[in-house]
Amino acid sequence: LLAAGIVTIMLIPQSLAYAMLAGVPPQVGLYASVLPLVAYAAFGSSRTLAVGPVAVVSLMTASAIGEFAGSGTAQYAAAALLLAFLSGLFLLGLGLMRLGFLANLLSHPVISGFISASAIVIALSQLKHVLGIEASGDNLVSLLGGIGSHARDANWTTIVIGLGSLLFLLWTSTSLSRVLRSWGLPASAADLASKAAPVAAVAIATGAVAALALHEVQGVKIVGAIPAGLPPFTLPGTEWRLWLDLAPAAALIGLVGFVESVSVAHALAAKRRQKIDPDQELVGLGAANMAAAFSGGFPVTGGFARSVVNVAAGANTQLAAVFTALLIAVAAAWLTPVFYFMPHAVLAATIIVDVLRLVDLRTLA
Repeated sequence: LLAAGIVTIMLIPQSLAYAMLAGVPPQVGLYASVLPLVAYAAFGSSRTLAVGPVAVVSLMTASAIGEFAGSGTAQYAAAALLLAFLSGLFLLGLGLMRLGFLANLLSHPVISGFISASAIVIALSQLKHVLGIEASGDNLVSLLGGIGSHARDANWTTIVIGLGSLLFLLWTSTSLSRVLRSWGLPASAADLASKAAPVAAVAIATGAVAALALHEVQGVKIVGAIPAGLPPFTLPGTEWRLWLDLAPAAALIGLVGFVESVSVAHALAAKRRQKIDPDQELVGLGAANMAAAFSGGFPVTGGFARSVVNVAAGANTQLAAVFTALLIAVAAAWLTPVFYFMPHAVLAATIIVDVLRLVDLRTLA
């Protein structure tokens, strides 16, 4: 239960941030962090993997759907559901055919290069929120061009929040654990505190915006009102043309998500001398994505940061994931007013720091 509480506190701002990255309303990030956790707990083979929205899959979702619908529209939300359903169907099919061994056949440099390149694009795409400007682009050149052409419109208060959060998160991710250990804190507690630092950054920035009314006085963009309620029951659309259009992207999202997830699951299991069944992982991730499709979510997979925090907090079974899902459901139903003043800049900073961990310079070299 303690592990569930700690992971929940960390997962909520992450879910909101990745929903923003995927181009869906913030509450959809919360929805994608409830039933998918339960579904994976029922069918996955890892005892500690935490499933939910992650950076690379969220970017791929936005890229895939952006070709067919505008962000914020009903068509976009429907396409996100369908993408989760098709991705889940693809993974479930691979699992039932016992094709988990395919993960071992994929070239590590190719996968690593793809994830690293995606991480760089994600980080650049979030600079507009750190600067408080309007800029668009779906590749490195267009992103840099868009940011450069709108740089003169930067909001200095937003920059202070975004850059301050970014520097704080970079420091905590590299130095906080060492400092806390030098003060006599146990290594496990010090590592957990450093992993949970984004929560402190979000809380401080949100409190400052609320106390000083920076969204009104200085024009700082905030999350705003989030509809309260439990995840709704939803059904994928039946527009068969859209099914065919999204099928390739769904397969790619499923495959990349599976490789990322099973890598994390194997690393965590090795530390505890446990085993991971790749075929069962396919089934578990497939079930998680199907659950996302039927509960108002978007594609999900196993996340590195939240899984590490899950382990550090003492989780030993997937019961921690079930408790986490219940706590997030409570937050979605009753605590959404707390997120009203959360600035986009601090969410962007958490995304940037999170994805920079995915850049593998040794492979790129």
